Amino acid sequence: MGEPHDPHDSRVPQAPRDENAVSAKLLRDVSLAFPALRASADPADRVAYARDLWPRHHMAVRAGNVAQHRPGIIVWPESTADVAALAKWAHDSGTPLVPFGAGSGVCAGILPREDVVIVDLKRLDKVRTLDRGAPSVDVEAGHMGVPLEDRLNRAGFTLGHFPSSILCSTAGGWVAARSAGQSSGYYGKIEDMVTAVECVTGTGEVVSLRHRTSAPNLIPLVVGSEGTLAIVTSTTFRIHPVPASRGFAAWSFPTTEHGWEAMRAMFQNGLRPAVARLYDPFDAMLARMGGVKAEKPSRAGQLEQGTSKAPGLGAMALRTILRTPSLMNELLESRIGAKALGGAMLLVIFEGEQPSRDVERARELLGPMKSTFEGEGPAQRWLQHRYSVSYRMAPTFATGAFVDTIEVAAPWSKLGALYDGVRKALGEHVFVMAHFSHAYPDGCCIYFSFAGSAARGDAKRAAGDGWDAACEATYDATWRAALSAAVEAGGTLAHHHGVGRSKAPRVASELGYGVDVVRALQRAFDPRGILNPGNLVPPPSPEPYTSWTVARKVVT
Repeated sequence: MGEPHDPHDSRVPQAPRDENAVSAKLLRDVSLAFPALRASADPADRVAYARDLWPRHHMAVRAGNVAQHRPGIIVWPESTADVAALAKWAHDSGTPLVPFGAGSGVCAGILPREDVVIVDLKRLDKVRTLDRGAPSVDVEAGHMGVPLEDRLNRAGFTLGHFPSSILCSTAGGWVAARSAGQSSGYYGKIEDMVTAVECVTGTGEVVSLRHRTSAPNLIPLVVGSEGTLAIVTSTTFRIHPVPASRGFAAWSFPTTEHGWEAMRAMFQNGLRPAVARLYDPFDAMLARMGGVKAEKPSRAGQLEQGTSKAPGLGAMALRTILRTPSLMNELLESRIGAKALGGAMLLVIFEGEQPSRDVERARELLGPMKSTFEGEGPAQRWLQHRYSVSYRMAPTFATGAFVDTIEVAAPWSKLGALYDGVRKALGEHVFVMAHFSHAYPDGCCIYFSFAGSAARGDAKRAAGDGWDAACEATYDATWRAALSAAVEAGGTLAHHHGVGRSKAPRVASELGYGVDVVRALQRAFDPRGILNPGNLVPPPSPEPYTSWTVARKVVT
């Protein structure tokens, strides 16, 4: 968080440069070295590739600052050989490269400058092999999520990976960000699916890594490295037969804690629902109301989704409510509030050989745990709208507010402290709700969603054009408080969204001297530091992106 400075300018102050001149020279150099490689310095392309979907960028766009960090050029390689040749040239010339999938990341993993080459990998989109015997699929990094799953389904298989961004993310992006899908309870996260990775290092070397059990396994180093160790060009995934049927069930609980104890009981007693989603009382109330509503024409002939409206009296009311969120959070989190909202709700979907039997086992296990069985309907409705929530953010930004999510995780023994600590930290600044969507025998992920606006004390600053700056101040304070609370409670800073630059300043507070290990790996894979510099871990010194002071600790 902090002020939106360019991390690349942190080490040596640089004199102002003619951005367009730098870009034009870079295009000439690349075109001369690679005449057949498609490259562009078109202003529209440079704006399109200037950022990912980090919500803080949305506030900048709303304020009229559409692209503060434009790259020099964009290139579209069509093969691993193209990527390798480009990386070798970049190593020799010291030119930064930033791999790009579909741009759906939410942690500022993309924040270029005018001497950066964006490497869009979507033309590497082939399915190289589909091995029915293994079974596995070798797919290039630029293949989009839904077409890949559709192709596997036609062959009778599924990858089992269903991130909310599946409509706008790539296979390579999943690997780079250590993605998690909605069915992780049964199929695992992306690192559980990878058996081999082809990648290009910062020296231009093509490396093929395979899963090993009797020698060092290097795949976990590349998975989740966010483009800082190597550019992923192809991945081999385990695949599974398409499930013949599913089993659906839902339960309500008096409190969220009762719900997560039920989740723990399931996973520690051998049940593995593909989907297990526990909603806190407010989020559960929204689910009971029907979730995302169908789109319908408005009087002006435009589309409205759910209850979202254009800025007006409703927007003013929302912004006013969000400027003092703490009292509302306290009320909704109380036992009285939870009861009034109908309590927490747990949805599960089983897949496999006998999902109906798994549902019965779950009912027997959860029956004595202060649960009320709600039938199949809530889980079936969730599956019908499983991706719709990804498209509900823009209308909130249009009102002058902001929304975001933070996903943290902890062992079951620390989950209560993590939930209470992060929720309290968030609740001082923004309206909060939460769900638990990735569970394991030893722990669970908490996915907080929050909405906020300019704080009441920023009334003067928020007047006129200062409104977005005031919102940014609230946003930054919210993230600082939440990440500090997560570390203090013994949780992680990220579970599956990645780190990017938004969380990098706090990584040392969780990893301690592990940050030095990451930097050593980066030097080994990328000696000149040309791959997405400034991402994942903060520069050694000094860090202008935030004023946070980070205490180092030894990881035991």
